[in-house]
Amino acid sequence: MDLSELVRRLDDRLDTAAYADVDASANGLQVGPEEATVERVAFAVDAAMETIEAAARADADVLVTHHGLSWGGIERVTGRTHDRIAALVEHDIALYVSHLPLDGHMELGNAAGVADELGLENRKPFGSVGPETVGLVGDAADPLSVPLLRSHLAEFEGSVQEPKVLEFGPETVERVAVLTGSGTDWLDEAVDAGADALVTGEGKQQVYHDAREAGITVVLGGHYATETFGVRNLQEIVDAWGLETEYVSHPTGL
Repeated sequence: MDLSELVRRLDDRLDTAAYADVDASANGLQVGPEEATVERVAFAVDAAMETIEAAARADADVLVTHHGLSWGGIERVTGRTHDRIAALVEHDIALYVSHLPLDGHMELGNAAGVADELGLENRKPFGSVGPETVGLVGDAADPLSVPLLRSHLAEFEGSVQEPKVLEFGPETVERVAVLTGSGTDWLDEAVDAGADALVTGEGKQQVYHDAREAGITVVLGGHYATETFGVRNLQEIVDAWGLETEYVSHPTGL
């Protein structure tokens, strides 16, 4: 498959253009030629030396990640940025990135993957970023106790420590808002959506007081652990397109 065709298909499937004005990440093809032949694609959460080198060992032509190298533009290609780009060029690996589009996709996204694991139904978009959304809210098929909710997150791929829980909501969780990565800024929106709990990756100091005063539980499952689902879903899509694929697991513990 031509690289341009792969990029077009991914952009279309993820509605990448819709997030162009709201995402600091330069989504889409970040590193690579306009035309190349693609036979093997590697997938990882982060674009870092470890994942780039793993993609090279897998003989990948493209590395697809959730977190890329360009956040608000690259002014200078020096230091770590230089080393990562140099490694991609040296190994002839293109880099395709999908940040917020892969958070918010209602079928393939990170929040959708978490919702699948929790068995959430009646899902609706959640987590406004301008006109777009980056999460979802849904109802538990069966009411969840907070310990059970925590245990589900502890089983996520890449989870290396017990999820932290700020247990300020009801004992029984029936409605859950999910916004992976760093999602505590959407606590008030979760409250407005009638959620008993907000599931995200990592928190900020102020969320303790905000959650306590709002009467909502917050579960922090780890930034990495809550964001493996999107790239794994993309791997299945690309595999179905007839390309060879490889998943690179490199948990950060954060």
